[in-house]
Amino acid sequence: MSVTHVDVLLVGGGVMSATLGTLLAQLDPGLSMVMVERLDQVAHESSDGWSNAGTGHAGYCELNYTPQAADGSVEVKRALAINADFELTLQFMSHLVEHGLLPAPDKFINRVPHLSFVAGDEDVAFLRARYQALRGHAQFAGMQFSDDPEVLRQWMPLVMAQRDTAQPVAATRVEHGTDIDFGALTRGLIEGLVQQQGFSLLLAHSVRALEQDKQGRWHVHVHDRQHNKSRTFVSRFVFLGAGGGALPLLQKSGIPESKGYGGFPVSGQWLICNDPAIVQQHHAKVYGKAPLGAPPMSVPHLDTRIINGQRALLFGPYAGFTTKFLKQGSYLDLLKSVSQFNLKPMLSAGWSNVDLTRYLIGEALQTPKQRNQALRSIYPQAHVRDWTLANAGKRVQIIKGYDKGVGKLEFGTEVVTARDGTLATLLGASPGASVATRAMLGIIERCFASRLAQADWQQKLRAMIPSYGHSLSEQPELLATVRERNLRILRLA
Repeated sequence: MSVTHVDVLLVGGGVMSATLGTLLAQLDPGLSMVMVERLDQVAHESSDGWSNAGTGHAGYCELNYTPQAADGSVEVKRALAINADFELTLQFMSHLVEHGLLPAPDKFINRVPHLSFVAGDEDVAFLRARYQALRGHAQFAGMQFSDDPEVLRQWMPLVMAQRDTAQPVAATRVEHGTDIDFGALTRGLIEGLVQQQGFSLLLAHSVRALEQDKQGRWHVHVHDRQHNKSRTFVSRFVFLGAGGGALPLLQKSGIPESKGYGGFPVSGQWLICNDPAIVQQHHAKVYGKAPLGAPPMSVPHLDTRIINGQRALLFGPYAGFTTKFLKQGSYLDLLKSVSQFNLKPMLSAGWSNVDLTRYLIGEALQTPKQRNQALRSIYPQAHVRDWTLANAGKRVQIIKGYDKGVGKLEFGTEVVTARDGTLATLLGASPGASVATRAMLGIIERCFASRLAQADWQQKLRAMIPSYGHSLSEQPELLATVRERNLRILRLA
């Protein structure tokens, strides 16, 4: 069995590993890195363009990021934080495009306005309150609000056509929203990494086991599926960025920080329209409100998408219950993830979320007629014959253990790191890929702290991300400068 020593081992060929690898390569080109991907191509699971919403989650249109309190007030802290994190992603993209490390921007990112749409007196009042709460912040200063059906027809013709205007309706709109093909972005990042000395990409390689030696190095045992051979990598740092497959690998590591974590997998499906006569009438991402009891990832939205250069409309996602952690995973994934360390938290979370499980099973059993009714709630003129059903990516929501075995279902993204900083794992789903740069910067801050404290890394990091170390929420002038640069370089203005 061959043994190879490396500085960094990246497990998973998705946007997270690609982002972390690119950041580290820019900070220290001398690092030796290996990326291991179990499939025969990169970006083919959750990072694939057809697997995710591709919204460029910036908090502009996602109503679940701004919950309403009992007194009618709207909490906007999460929307502000996600928006600031997304600006970091745009800054990093801008740097890479500017230096020829990514292809032309329109290959992976395009300008598509972000809209929130609601109907009914109660929801219109909520959207107005949300708008009032956000508009005072510089990050959302460009947001527009209207409850005038004629204005809304200009913003989203398909949504308003043949709609009963006796029912109150309203929408907000941010013109500089984006559509991102995260599959194309990931492939662009990895193509750039492959050109660098000291980087190797291994496809069709699965991680079978990993353990840490007394010197703190990780011995990662990998199976070459194409040649049916085994090999071992000895690495000073390991990142488990394998999407839904990250939790089982974290459990295999045996680090104390992994104890108590479980996963709640959720499946999804899209309705896709490729008819040019319909597609050309809609240029927006229109998000509604999730049904009562639905998970945040199932917020209905009618999206303009540009994937692999082709424009289409997507509606969904239709959430469902699954036991698979990956699209190309096993139905035994959920069962195999149960251990003595997370059994109580998972049972506790399951008991607390019986209604959610029932809802997801019901979603999975929907008939074509029921799916079409959901589509017509946003697009009244829709005909099922114009749409085809396709599978979206799997999302493994975090179940986190607390005192006395209590488990809580989380819907965010979380990084789990070993205390010695030699291993890091990304768990969770939304907002996921859109905040990859912020999440991976967090890993560098925890796991490469001594290097990051050095002047050369600080200088390089600020060259890539000018706002690093500053709060865009509190510095509107810096925000204006950063945003103008991003929109110009990425051709979003």
